[in-house]
Amino acid sequence: MSFHGGLLGVIGAMVWFAYSRKRSWLQVVDFVAPCVPTGLAAGRIGNFINGELWGRFASTELPWGMVFPQSGSMMPRHPSQIYQFLLEGCLLFLLLWIYAQKERKPGQVAAVFLVGYGSFRFIAEYFREPDAYLGILSLGMSMGQWLCIPMIVGGVAMWLWAQRRQVH
Repeated sequence: MSFHGGLLGVIGAMVWFAYSRKRSWLQVVDFVAPCVPTGLAAGRIGNFINGELWGRFASTELPWGMVFPQSGSMMPRHPSQIYQFLLEGCLLFLLLWIYAQKERKPGQVAAVFLVGYGSFRFIAEYFREPDAYLGILSLGMSMGQWLCIPMIVGGVAMWLWAQRRQVH
């Protein structure tokens, strides 16, 4: 279950929820966005416990390098699940929580989530082992990084649109 695909399903559910409750969709996404990183954090801890989505090979000098026998190698790897837990879970939650404390234009909190998640995931992908069947794609980026680019661009566009939008 990939986050990028799941995001599309969640967006559809939020559209339905907003419509059925006669609420603004932007009001719903701004309310939900700060809560998402806690779920992402829990998922990454689960990935770590299950020994899945391990990182790329790490230097034997890296003190926190981990061996994931499921990877088929006894070489140390980056615990990319923990990196994602810290970036996309803890740090993103903290940033969104602080950002959402002040009154914002509708859509801006969700836009910051998109930019933040996309940016943090893009960074974490440098340490995460790419899917074996995809490998590294053009420009030396993984599929996860390619999927983050439209998320970041969309978040910036959404923030700018919300900033210019007249609220009634």
